This record gives sequence, C-alpha cells and structure tokens, in this order.
Amino acid sequence: MSEPLDYRSAGVDLNTYDETMARLPPLMRRTFTPRVMEWKDGFAGLFRLDAHIGLLSRTYRDPVLVASTDGVGTKLKLAFATGRHSTVGVDLVAMSVNDCLCAGAEPLLFLDYVAMSKDDPELTSQVVKGISDGCIEAECALIGGETAILPEFYQPGEYDLAGFCLGVVERKQLLNGQDVRSGDKVIGLASSGLHSNGYSLARKIVFDHAGLSYDDHVEALGRTVADELLAPTRIYTRALKEVYRHYRVKRIVHGIAHITGGGLTDNTPRILPEGLGVVLRRGSWDVPPVFPWLQSLGSINDDEMFRVFNMGVGMTMIVAEYYAESIVRHLNQKAKIPAWIIGDVVPGNREVEWA
Repeated sequence: MSEPLDYRSAGVDLNTYDETMARLPPLMRRTFTPRVMEWKDGFAGLFRLDAHIGLLSRTYRDPVLVASTDGVGTKLKLAFATGRHSTVGVDLVAMSVNDCLCAGAEPLLFLDYVAMSKDDPELTSQVVKGISDGCIEAECALIGGETAILPEFYQPGEYDLAGFCLGVVERKQLLNGQDVRSGDKVIGLASSGLHSNGYSLARKIVFDHAGLSYDDHVEALGRTVADELLAPTRIYTRALKEVYRHYRVKRIVHGIAHITGGGLTDNTPRILPEGLGVVLRRGSWDVPPVFPWLQSLGSINDDEMFRVFNMGVGMTMIVAEYYAESIVRHLNQKAKIPAWIIGDVVPGNREVEWA
C-alpha cells in the first residue's frame, strides 16, 4: 500500500513556511511609522492616512492616492548566479517608489510578492531584508506581502519579485505636466549605475559576448563584474523632499520622470504636454564608467545605449528656469546627489532632441 499523500510530498512544507514567516515581522516593523496600525495575524495591512500624532500631524485637504507596481527583471539572474540576494530587494522598492515620486507623491506604504519553487527561510530573509532596507531609504512602511511557494514553477534557487507602492499627494500639488513651460530647465539626478534596466543586453554583452565571469575584476570599473552589476537602484525620496522643503512657497518643480527602460529618449517626453519637446546636451553630466565599458565591449551604437540604459541619469526634473541652478546646488550640497542642468524645454512634439 502506498504512503498517503500530503502537502509536503507535493513540494510545500508548511513547517518550513512557518519558520520563514517567523523571520519577517522584525524586518517589517523596522520600517513602521506611527501611521501604521498593527493587526496581529490579520489578512491585510492597515495605514492611517491622516495621522494626528505629535509632530507627524498631517491633514490632507484633497488627497490623491498614487499607486505603482514593478519588478526587478533579469537582474535577478545575477543574484541567483552569485548567491547575493540582499540588494535586489532595494531594487524592487526603488522601481515602484521612484515611479510614485514622479507624480509629486509622498510614498506611504509598500507591499511585496516573493515567489519561489521551494521554501527557503534564509534566502527569503535576505531578500526581505533588502526590501526593508529600501523602504527605510524611501521613508515608507513595509506593511505586508506574500511569499508564494510554487513547486515546479521556478527552477531550484530561483524566485521572482513584484512590488507595490502607494503614495499620496495633494491634488493641487500633483505633477501631471500641465505646469511645464517652454524655457524650463531639465535637471538630471545621478543614477547609481545600471539601476534595474537593460540587464538582458548587459548580460549578453558581459557574459555571452565578452566571456567574463562574475568575479572578474575590471580595472575600468575599479571593482568586480558582480559588484558593479548588482549595485542597487538609487531611491530619490529624500532628495526630492529636500527640494520641496527648501522651496515651500513657490511651485518650481513642474515635472519629474523616472529614467527606466527606454532611457532618457523615451521617458523624459512622457511628462511633457502637447506642443513642447526637450533638447538635451550630451556631455552635460558625468557618465559612470559602466556605460562606456559596456558600449566598448559590445560595440553598441550611441542611439541604442541611450534608449536601453539610463546613461548615468536616474531621474529628470523639469523646473522653472529661475530656480534651476539653485536646485542643482541644493541637490549636490544638501541631498548629496550629483545633479546637473542637462537640457531645456522648447516648442516641439513631445520628443527629445540632442544638442
């Protein structure tokens, strides 16, 4: 007589799953703000929109909720190959949070979805620790998530991530492009490297075409291939909050674009109204060594590089001309993020021209 079947024989060990779940609450609680309402053993996360709590008192007159979702993409392949899982969680948070920031929103909370073939408490802890780190950097609370065990769906040791960010902005402060004017300046905020875009091409260049390995030290980069390609995506919450706090009276930020897939070429025009375009100046910002290194290794033409990669600019801001230089100084000195004036808004057809 055969042994009776159970969930474990099908690939899901509930005892191991319980061990994994026991590790996650401390990683979540370190991100909590006084707005978070704990619901022990609850089925959802709770968050107070108006929190009349001491110095954190906040009243929204006409709040607009801003939501975004994203993943990490094939950058995860590097985490699988190297066994380094602590940074891709930061990438996960950054990709959704930075999108919400483009609406002028304050990120409030974050949810994650982790799916893998077999429960692994240590692996899950590393990933969620990165998500927790990202939420602290983004100043938003990780209030819940889902860990799904899907036997035979993923290869052993592999997983997928999805993230969900919710933010809020006063309707009158919403950045939807309507304030952009001809003559406005385009400010570029430095990226930390590739961020989480273009990795299918980057991996093809580095590993298939050039035959390099993860542990190879690259003199042009000053570090190993893995160290460079696993550098986490920069989160811009604190930098933008610095700008908003410094210029409280004037509405000087007219638009923000997150430079992801499609690069500066495709993303910057998304925040332009009809009848306007932008002229960007190559050479007006510092391009990190990883981009010319990849371009040289793969013999990639300029147009392709600027459409696939961020080329050193992870976010652009369109601002009033009068304040542009002041904002750049403030970003460099107070927010500690390199920033440059990289272009101008001009009459056009919602396209980027290169000067």
